[in-house]
Amino acid sequence: MITTEFTREYGVDHPIVVGGMTGLGTAPLISAVANAGALGFLTALTQPTPEDLVKEIARTRDLTDRPFGVNLTILPTIQPVPYEEYRAAIVESGITVVETAGSSPEPHLPDFKAAGIKVIHKATSVRHALSAQRKGVDAISIDGFECAGHPGEDDVPGLVLIPAAAKALDIPIIASGGLATGSGLVAALALGACAVNMGTRFMATTEAPIHENVKDQIVANTERDTVLVFREFHNTARVVRNSISEKIVEISQQDGATFEDIAPLASGARGRQKVLEEGDMEGGMWWAGQAQGLIDSVGSCQEIVDEIIAEAEGIIRDRLPGYLA
Repeated sequence: MITTEFTREYGVDHPIVVGGMTGLGTAPLISAVANAGALGFLTALTQPTPEDLVKEIARTRDLTDRPFGVNLTILPTIQPVPYEEYRAAIVESGITVVETAGSSPEPHLPDFKAAGIKVIHKATSVRHALSAQRKGVDAISIDGFECAGHPGEDDVPGLVLIPAAAKALDIPIIASGGLATGSGLVAALALGACAVNMGTRFMATTEAPIHENVKDQIVANTERDTVLVFREFHNTARVVRNSISEKIVEISQQDGATFEDIAPLASGARGRQKVLEEGDMEGGMWWAGQAQGLIDSVGSCQEIVDEIIAEAEGIIRDRLPGYLA
């Protein structure tokens, strides 16, 4: 067993995190992650209302007695989100750890801290991580350029960003982006992280609530099968390469293009329904990271966690000592 500051502080067996994923962070997946000894996060805004979030937390507790958390992503939206009500639902449900992402978590910290909730904030740069540390978060999940979703605008990969963050910060860091294997876990620990965050790897699990075509596509894809969209609008996002994402890039690069020109193609609702639910791999834009190139099978969460830990322990025990003279 690999023990780190993270496993001790958060009461889990393994230094593996499955962060919030829109549409996927629901009870079936997160309870399976928890039962496997890792730390998973329900995605608050996947639930239509705060009341639905309370029910999903209860549903997860019916499926596991192990620790799990809730992700609260703070972003500007067309329709206002009742963040205060979601925050209250988290607090009143007795959640002990929250993952925040997007905008500053500062408005939410007083209530979380008063309830004894630990806050892990996702950041894509050292400067943003330092800002979150000053505001009082307990840990940072640092996202390298390889990650799915929004990697920021600096294009710094994990091999540089993880040790840079570890050197600058006084609080624990979780490495994120491009990680899907035991060797990646060992590398992240060597670079100064105390845990790893894996999203794409846990999309390809039997418990992930998405169509089997999506899981099979992740296995078939290589590290080259992602594309960066929204660069021209300073909101860079890494998504899977398909006809829709390539069309989004083509339109975005035209003179005078605006986000409204690509909005119908980039619709999150379209991607969730057509791709994740119905399995039409060309039906919409969908999200996964370069770690696709490291994933060669679909398995249960327990199998995936066991495989990652066994590989990591083997490297630490058998391979690395041989490098010492």
